[in-house]
Amino acid sequence: MSSTPTATSRRTPTGVKSQQRVKDILQAGRDVFAEKGYDAATSAEIAQRAGISEATVFSYFSGKRELCARVIADWYDEIIAAFETGLPRDGSVRQQFAFIVRTHLRLMLVNGTGLCALVLSEGRTKRHDLSDTLTELQRRYTAPLMNVLARGQELGHVRSDIPLRLMRSLVFGPMEHVLWDAALAKRRLSQAQIDTTANELIDVLWAALQPPDANAAALAQFRQDVDEASRRLEEREKRARARS
Repeated sequence: MSSTPTATSRRTPTGVKSQQRVKDILQAGRDVFAEKGYDAATSAEIAQRAGISEATVFSYFSGKRELCARVIADWYDEIIAAFETGLPRDGSVRQQFAFIVRTHLRLMLVNGTGLCALVLSEGRTKRHDLSDTLTELQRRYTAPLMNVLARGQELGHVRSDIPLRLMRSLVFGPMEHVLWDAALAKRRLSQAQIDTTANELIDVLWAALQPPDANAAALAQFRQDVDEASRRLEEREKRARARS
């Protein structure tokens, strides 16, 4: 009777061939977990799709749980990178907020609902071998929104009578509800459907985040727009003078 190798027997991929093999295992794992979920997925099928033996999978990963955690972690990294590189730095608070909501829904649903359901379920469990890593990824994942909301409070565009941690739940809660609806129904949404849902959520959530005095918020937004326009004009004039 064979047993799963222990963590101490796993190899660290150092060579090009080993690194490619790990990539193949992770891609096969992503496909199988997305199609079948965690419980129905097997390391044997993952190995078969990767074109290797099950023993080879266990030489790099201690078991299915660790492999699943790594698949989730890699996907989180991809979405975090999209947040960090795509966020419009010079945009208004609302523009940045809209980018985060739209990007979150798009990337969670772009490959269908299987991987999304995996993240919503297995990504939250405390049983993961890499639970500490996933907790840190979750913190990084929500950081862009927290930064935008904090900036909004400083500028008077977002209400300051609600703690940021509750605002985070106010935003991610409805989005998660939308994702679960799609995942449970196993519906593959078109890009147009995703964008329509995102736009509707943005309008509803942004209205809930507004300060009680909407006129003051509108004035603060106008002032920021004027300041940003003036700054861009000054930069263009400086570059023009430097070239002359």
